[in-house]
Amino acid sequence: MKGHVQTSVEAGVMEVVFDRPQKKNAVSVSMYNAVSEHLAEASDNPGVRVVVFRGSGGNFTSGNDLKDFMENPPDGPDSPVFRFLRTLLTFPKPLLAAIEGYAIGLGTTMLLHFDLAYAAQNAVFRFPFVGLGLVPEAGSSYLLPRAVGDKRANELLFFAERFDAGHALKIGLINEIFGPDEVYPRTMERARKLAGQPYESLLATKRLLRAPLLEKVESVMADEGVAFMERLVSEEFMNAARSLLDKPKA
Repeated sequence: MKGHVQTSVEAGVMEVVFDRPQKKNAVSVSMYNAVSEHLAEASDNPGVRVVVFRGSGGNFTSGNDLKDFMENPPDGPDSPVFRFLRTLLTFPKPLLAAIEGYAIGLGTTMLLHFDLAYAAQNAVFRFPFVGLGLVPEAGSSYLLPRAVGDKRANELLFFAERFDAGHALKIGLINEIFGPDEVYPRTMERARKLAGQPYESLLATKRLLRAPLLEKVESVMADEGVAFMERLVSEEFMNAARSLLDKPKA
């Protein structure tokens, strides 16, 4: 295990598990580094054909660990969070997500880079950035309107409100909804079936689907990164972050 991230490989499928349940799997700098390393290894490993992400303890991820993020803010394009996002963008093998509970911030935007996503009925999604005095990341300012349409993207990003699995399915953010006890086994079932497909054909198909987007999304990510770092030192973000960190824990 590296940095609260667990992995295992069986029958061509690598599982990547956010394993920080006491923090609802909030992602720290060390976790970004760990996942990037695991994906680099998976990319080079012929024994890994498909990668499945999930979270432990009933949540996918609640997004960035705010305290850790304030103490270790990104300071350039090679910062762990931006390196992780570029790794997702360019990963050549199928990426799947099994989502329970919270999928907030990064937990939602990263799904725009996944090939397939399956959610439990209790999943909760949110693009919280404007509410925190920040801007979207992970290329979502381009990918989200392309996926769900301009007006829906505007509503999701401007208001920063939570939405449920039913809405996520309606707008095309996920593929299917299962019961909380079903989402992981059903996702693994789909992953194993993918791993058994003619593999060079599968990789070539993903490459062809993604190729028209790569250059544009890389450019958008770079612009988002600059704006994001500017917002991290803004009074709006500082006030929002302090308010959240001072809020009594439930």
